[in-house]
Amino acid sequence: MSFLFYIVVGLVAATFGSLVGLGGGIIIVPALVYLGPFFLGKEVAVSTAVGTSLAVLIFTALSSSFTFYKQKKIDFKSGWLYFITSGPGAILGSYLTGFLNAKSFQTYFGFFMLLMALLLIFRDKIKPLNVRWGIQRTFTDQKGDTYSYGYSVFPALLVGLIVGLISGLFGIGGGSLFVPAMVLLFRYPPHIATATSMFVIFLSSITGSITHVALGEVDFLMVLGLAPSALVGGWLGANIAGKLSGNKLLWVLRISFFIVAVRMIWEGFTAS
Repeated sequence: MSFLFYIVVGLVAATFGSLVGLGGGIIIVPALVYLGPFFLGKEVAVSTAVGTSLAVLIFTALSSSFTFYKQKKIDFKSGWLYFITSGPGAILGSYLTGFLNAKSFQTYFGFFMLLMALLLIFRDKIKPLNVRWGIQRTFTDQKGDTYSYGYSVFPALLVGLIVGLISGLFGIGGGSLFVPAMVLLFRYPPHIATATSMFVIFLSSITGSITHVALGEVDFLMVLGLAPSALVGGWLGANIAGKLSGNKLLWVLRISFFIVAVRMIWEGFTAS
């Protein structure tokens, strides 16, 4: 039963995560915390779920980043810029996880998921800022299509820091904030934002995972169970993202986020 649980959770989380640039941890963490007692036969501590999720994200992001790299959709220059602050931010967030008790984590994580659900619901209606940033970029993908967008160093570093902090704190990869920020603030084309986000997630998940390992908050058996299907899911999601709009899948994700968010907030407030 646990073997099947690992396969399903790793595959679903990685596929959805790489499809929209989320990373997949936003599915893995609640699955381990809520379903662990039923399918794994044991309670999974919040800090262990976060640390394990972040370690699995290394495999998800590696697989999807390699696929996006072959599709020539990753903007490596801006990706490395985001990582300058997202890497240290992930370390700090990973360290702070240990200070959250289960009740606080449920409440904060629930509100975070609710915010992500609302962003996903309204992202098609929110128009990107019409700002000409100091650094202007053009990007040509493998199909020969050229896109123009821009950013400035300080806002990009600030976005990287915030995303890295949340990534390490909740074990979710950070793409759920990266992609909307890149699209709405800097006018990235969505598919380039998704691909670049996964590249940054790969880098920052390594730094965050090292911190969780040092704190003893990574279950390596769980990582081994989740990693194989996460590798497949990362590849699968990246390929789907390259061919489909993913609108129907996005609605499934939106509804799932909303339901889980409401449940976590409710249990966070009502837990004794």
